[in-house]
This record gives sequence, structure tokens and C-alpha cells, in this order.
Amino acid sequence: MAPISRRNALLLGGLGASATIAGGAGLWSSLNSRASPVTGQDLAQPAALRSSGGILAATLEAAPGRLPLAGRLAGALGYNGGIPGPTLRLRAGEVLRLRLVNKLAEPTNLHLHGLHVSPQGNSDNVFVTVDPGGSFDYEYQLPAGHPPGLYWYHPHHHGRVAAQIFAGLFGAIIVEDAEPVPASAERILLVSDTSLDGAGDVAEPAEPERMAGREGAVLLVNGQANPRFAARPGDREHWRIVNCCVARYLRMRLDGQKVQLLGMDSGRLQAPSDVQEVLLAPGNRAELLVTAANGESVLRALPYDRGRLAGMAGRGMGPAPPEGGDGTADPAGSALATLLVAGGPASAVAAVPAGPAPPELGSAVVAARRQLVLGTGMGMGAGMGMMGFTINGRAFDESRTDTTAAAGTVEEWTIINRSPMDHPFHLHVWPMQLVAENGRPVEPALRDVVNVPANGWVTVRIAFRDFTGRSVYHCHILDHEDLGMMGVIEVR
Repeated sequence: MAPISRRNALLLGGLGASATIAGGAGLWSSLNSRASPVTGQDLAQPAALRSSGGILAATLEAAPGRLPLAGRLAGALGYNGGIPGPTLRLRAGEVLRLRLVNKLAEPTNLHLHGLHVSPQGNSDNVFVTVDPGGSFDYEYQLPAGHPPGLYWYHPHHHGRVAAQIFAGLFGAIIVEDAEPVPASAERILLVSDTSLDGAGDVAEPAEPERMAGREGAVLLVNGQANPRFAARPGDREHWRIVNCCVARYLRMRLDGQKVQLLGMDSGRLQAPSDVQEVLLAPGNRAELLVTAANGESVLRALPYDRGRLAGMAGRGMGPAPPEGGDGTADPAGSALATLLVAGGPASAVAAVPAGPAPPELGSAVVAARRQLVLGTGMGMGAGMGMMGFTINGRAFDESRTDTTAAAGTVEEWTIINRSPMDHPFHLHVWPMQLVAENGRPVEPALRDVVNVPANGWVTVRIAFRDFTGRSVYHCHILDHEDLGMMGVIEVR
């Protein structure tokens, strides 16, 4: 048996070396990453934790273990023993209290992605560190007018964000609609990817993979490989999809079914819009209405070219496209999940209530206009021969405040990407309204992640309402964030 690597020890620490070594040949064989993922299992839904009396109080235990992943046991990380962690369900105006218990062999913390809550103290404060063996009590007060929809939680300890999410630490948050969307069923679909090493443990990437942004060899939905689920003709299902991947873009398509976009991120549309494809950058979420028609349909992730960085010694570095049998990109993409529609017709479902009008920031007084330049280059704060990742020429420094904004004002930011690779830009706490891409106006859309195309730029407007304090903005290719493409903002 091969010796246990330091990475495996980190993942399995807390289980004990004896458990690792004495697991038996059968268990060791089941961890072998050479075996194909088990596909076609019934789609599992994460456990749900719901608020009561205006409060949701829960414990999230981040711990290593041998966890079910792609139908097999794998050395991974999970919240409360599962991948994904439990879904947190609450309403606008309620309080969320979370105790984070760290049973990892390294520091961690918690970020509630997309929620409009305070960045101070024990709220959505990414500068908190929870050391191994420690715990921290978070408390978040949702505003009474918080937008309903789909959000998610994950670690945000700088330098280990990508690795901890890649290993399985993520879960969904749902802020319930005051008037529920009529649907035959709700599906929560957290899409992730990962790679396993020869021992069946989540693998550490090589340095070029980190610089490109790691993409796993296995695509998963709720920790499963191409799970299956059933519906009847005429059912209208509400699908809530999160792109939990560290770097992979999800260009999704579901042929043979009627698909309508209900909203993205925290931006709910006023009326559902018919779509053929939906593109989710890392961190983006989509809410879909799927009206079922007879037959079998596969939700696929189609190839998406997010660009390549010029690498060391002139070699290109970037994600490898999905391959077909001849080694070329497979135009059919990768299967995420399979929908089987059969049986008698379902009863009609009520009309979808109109969504709220988007906030109008186009005519707002702009207090400041800024440019943020996302940059890559050799040796910029990354060591000899290493790629550097910066914003406005500087790598992340927690002690430095890069941007100061006045509370209660509206600002316009132009985010410029001077690299040959797309970068998804994420601002914590305050949502952005996308207004232009490459200088061309677009339909205003509320986002907390906006994709900045390679060698392009986007313009957003931000209302710094409700909260003050220090937070961050960064590239949501999480390896790039860990490598320095992040800045600190203070609203005061």
C-alpha cells in the first residue's frame, strides 16, 4: 500500500491513521479513483433546516471523512457529514444563527454568498478565522425587504478557498418567496466538480492547474454523477441551480423540454422568459421553470471556452475541453442529470405571480466612477516563474483597504479584464446592476457575480445601502482569488 500523503492526512485527519490503514482491502478498493463514477442513482436532495419563530439556529460542522461522492466513498470534506451540506431555508426579516465547528486540519470560516447582510462583527465577515478544533458563532439579520431566491454558503479563508470548496464544503440557502412560485416539485441542484487521486481522496492540483483555475475530472449534482429523477407530462417544476465549481463555467441545455428562466442570482425576473441555454459563471445561480414533456431528457453542460493564459516557457495554460472519443471537444458536453417523463398528464398549475420591478439605478446620481483592472502576469507577487493575479496592479492584502465608498450612495464601476481568459467578478454584500458589456448597453440585471470577458470590460452600478463595514471583491475563479485577485472595500 502506498504511503499516505500529507494531503490525504489533512483530508482524513480526525478519523485517525489507524482507520485509514486498517480500513480493509474492500474499502480501499472502493476508494480507488480509477473506478468509474456510479451514474443513474435517484437524485438526492440535501437535508433542509428551516426557520421557526423568526430564527434559524443551526450548527455546521466542517470535517473530513469518507463521504459518498459519485456513488463511491471518497476522502473528502463535508458539512454535517454530507456533500453538499444542509439547505438553510428562512424568510426575509429573520435571523440566521450558525455555529461553525472546525474539525479540519487547517483554518476555515464561512461566507454567505449573495446575501445582503452586514459584513461586520460576527455577520458575513470574511476576515474571521476559525482555527482547527475551534468554533465561531455567526449571526445574520436579513433585512425585511431582502430579495427572495437562491443563495449559497462556503468557506472564504484566503489561500484555501478553492481547495476547501473543491473538496466538498458548500451548501444552499433559500430565502423563501412571500408568495410561493406554483410548481409541481422543487429541485435543488448544486453542481460541482472534483478530481480524486489514486487513493480515492480529493486531489491537490498541480500549480499550472491552479493558475488556470482547476476543473475537476468528475461533474456532480448534489454529489452524484448524472442522477435521474422523474416527472409526469405537464408537471411544471421549479429548479434551483447553483454553480459551485471552483473555475468551471456551466453552459446548460435541456433539450426536449420547455425551459423558462425565472431569475439569476438575486435578480428575479418580472415574468418567466423562455430560454434554450443558460450560462452560469462560477458562483452564479439560476432559477428555472421546467414544463415536462414525454420522454427522456438530459441536462447537459456544453463546452464553453473561457480562454487560456500564456504559461511558463510559452506554453498555454487553460482548462482542457470535454473530449470525445477522438480527443476533440465533445459538442454534446457532459451529462449533469437525466429527467424521465412518463405517465398520465399532471393537473394544471397556477400562473406564476409577477416578480418585482428591478431597482432603477440608471437615473441615479452617481457619487463616484471607478475602474478596476483585473490583471495577470509572470512574477507579480507570485514568485519566480509563477503567474501573478492582481486588481489594479496589486495582489490581495487583508491589512490594506483598496476602495472606500460612502454609505447611501450609488457608484459606477468599470471592470476591465486585460487577460485572454474570462474572469467572473464577485462583490460581497451589495448586489451589482449590470448595465453594459464592452461598451454596449444591456438590459439592466441584478447580479452578485458578473462575467468579465477576456480582453473586455463590463460596467455595473452599485447602491451602497443598509450596511457599512469592510468586505471584499474578487475573481470567482477561486484559485485566482487565492492567488491574489481580490481587493478590500470599506463602506462608511
